[in-house]
Amino acid sequence: MKRIFIFLLLTILSSGRVVSVHAQTDTSEPVVHAVMFWMDGCPHCHEVLDTVLPPLQAKYGSKFDLVLIEVSSTQDIEILYQVAASFNITKEQTGVPFLIIGEHVLIGSQQIPDELPNLIEQYLAQGGVDLPANPILSDLLPQISSTSQPPSEFSVTTEPNLPVDTVPLIPNNMQSDGFTLAIIIMFGMVLALLYSVIAFTTGKTLQLPTWAEWFIPMLIVFGTGVAAYLSYVETQSVEAVCGPVGDCNMVQQSRYARIFDFLPIGVLGLFGYLGLLAAWLTQKYLPEYAKPANIAFFGMAFFAVVFSLYLTYLEPFVIRAVCIWCLTSAVIVTLLLLLGTSPAVLQFSMSDHDD
Repeated sequence: MKRIFIFLLLTILSSGRVVSVHAQTDTSEPVVHAVMFWMDGCPHCHEVLDTVLPPLQAKYGSKFDLVLIEVSSTQDIEILYQVAASFNITKEQTGVPFLIIGEHVLIGSQQIPDELPNLIEQYLAQGGVDLPANPILSDLLPQISSTSQPPSEFSVTTEPNLPVDTVPLIPNNMQSDGFTLAIIIMFGMVLALLYSVIAFTTGKTLQLPTWAEWFIPMLIVFGTGVAAYLSYVETQSVEAVCGPVGDCNMVQQSRYARIFDFLPIGVLGLFGYLGLLAAWLTQKYLPEYAKPANIAFFGMAFFAVVFSLYLTYLEPFVIRAVCIWCLTSAVIVTLLLLLGTSPAVLQFSMSDHDD
């Protein structure tokens, strides 16, 4: 049964947003119904799906029925917020995985395994429990009750997806959510990349002011702090302080917060800033290595801007949430690329002149 359930879960995660897992059962048996909101790429959700639910399904079988609702768009998020509000839970307190069983709400990969087994036992002793009678969920949940005729065999029933045709590419509240800011920053990164390519092609760059040299380490130190904070949030599974712009916790819970589902983006950024600092210190205090250090600095900054451009694009157009910390880092690496282009081009020009 456990292997079957795991296989079905994998099938579920690649199909519709709203699914109901049923099992063959005797109609006289009490059934506990529950519903859980989850997000693809959320490590806490996958922890519950992969390690918490299979043993429960293996133990209770048809006595435990769970409906999964995937959160994958702005409209889905608003529905979840409305559901949470009906339980007197604020937006700040709402996150995925979000499980409703009877009159109880369990949030997170810690509370669900701690409390769900006991609640299942309690409701089974009471004769089972139906899906929550919540008007917001009435159009999403399958019509199942503890007294309804169960299916004749173990199956996965896919309900209609949450409506997606009404979700705009960029929501109307884009300014308050930071979407406009993200697009402006993307435009600036594209211009910086074009400038650096043209500078190397022509061998001409803008003359930097004298203070620019010491502005570089200041930016690196600030960027290192941002990356260190994001690393802490991502590795310790804590909520980030987002401020008035965007929803950085939604971004951090997305599948794009880790590379290959393993390396947190914040940790990668931290190593990147440390590499930039090492390159700057080398060209500053070891003149004999100035050329390779300047080239290395430019290469790392160029890659950082390209990668940040990709991540910034994902926020408004794919994740549909903006992380102000991520945008701050994007601005920092863009400025570092602009400041690092001139020394790198100068090194190339001097090399060509010597030849």
